[in-house]
Amino acid sequence: MARPRIGIWLVGAKGGVATTTIVGLVALRKGLRTPIGLVSALPRFAGLAPTDWPDFVVGGHEIRAVRLADEAAKLSRISRALDPDLVAPCRDDLDDIDRLVRPGTIVGVGPTIGQMADAAGVPPRESPAEAVERLSADLAAFARSAELAHVIVINVASTEPPADAPAVPDRWAKLEPLLAEPGRCPLPASSLYAIAALRSGCSYVNFTPSLGSAPAAIGELARLQGSRHMGCDGKTGETLMKSVLAPMFAQRNLAVLSWVGHNIFGNLDGKVLADPANKKSKLATKDHLVRDILGYAPQTLVSIEYIESLGDWKTAWDHVHFQGFLGTPMTLQFIWQGCDSLLAAPLVLDLARFTELAWRRGHVGRMPFLASFFKSPQGVAQQDFTRQFQMLEAWADGSADPPPQT
Repeated sequence: MARPRIGIWLVGAKGGVATTTIVGLVALRKGLRTPIGLVSALPRFAGLAPTDWPDFVVGGHEIRAVRLADEAAKLSRISRALDPDLVAPCRDDLDDIDRLVRPGTIVGVGPTIGQMADAAGVPPRESPAEAVERLSADLAAFARSAELAHVIVINVASTEPPADAPAVPDRWAKLEPLLAEPGRCPLPASSLYAIAALRSGCSYVNFTPSLGSAPAAIGELARLQGSRHMGCDGKTGETLMKSVLAPMFAQRNLAVLSWVGHNIFGNLDGKVLADPANKKSKLATKDHLVRDILGYAPQTLVSIEYIESLGDWKTAWDHVHFQGFLGTPMTLQFIWQGCDSLLAAPLVLDLARFTELAWRRGHVGRMPFLASFFKSPQGVAQQDFTRQFQMLEAWADGSADPPPQT
């Protein structure tokens, strides 16, 4: 029997992460590459019968006037992140997906992202309510035209400046009327995408540090609509290493005195994060993890710098100063160097597959079993990567399917 077709709707559909995700999906569909780097492809999860690559249909929202094929070519030619022999046979598929991308919104994105908007059809001014209506209509048209059983909206857009989260009402009945009042509505674009998705019965996953579906009122909307959501900020590199190494210090009773991490990269995300306001959102998701795992607060510093020549290649250098037996100070240093988009893209596909399974199982609300994929998993205090992964395993087995989350 034919499997249902599932939509993946990418917010920021032509950025580096989205482009790499799409090239990866097409390559897997064509059998051009094996699924290395995909958690959902581990033998451990084979019995779940995850959605196969040909059963996914991709669309999205974008604010920039660029072509997927051109963005893939840049990742190949400039960043040397993608093999040109891989991009070439995917070009026709990229052009087909291009035609399914619709204009996004710039409501509440901040000036740095807003000035990048040049795609036809992106309204220079619209109320939050108008944006939600328009984005919802795009999702409905996508599901209808592609005959999709379900749509999963994944936000991989650039990081927004911090939103005024305390100003967001905690009940959906109080928040919904504010959408029609631009001067009073505190929601950024990521939250409007979340509302459009959840109100339409879609799933929503926030792969960015932006506010997204974090407010309690939007979580209530998800429950009212019988949908599901999770975030935030995909855990791909330096923070992934912290979530693995910090438990070692705790379990060996080694006292961490300080933990310093410097990050440099040169892609579009790095350019956006060069704005101090946008950077503040990113630092908030990266800097809390060490103290959460250790149970105390060593001196920490996280820096993110835009170095244009590096392109999509991110380098993180970490210096850990700790106290060993008899009070002797010691040091651990490590360098993490990887292609930013290639680290993120397989996780996007994993999240689509596991979210589809959650939809199939009828899960409603937050999806805490996906905590291992995020720097700041909503509703989950556990930051130890191994224990987070065990949460995913237990849920996959059906032995720890949690009740609906707020």
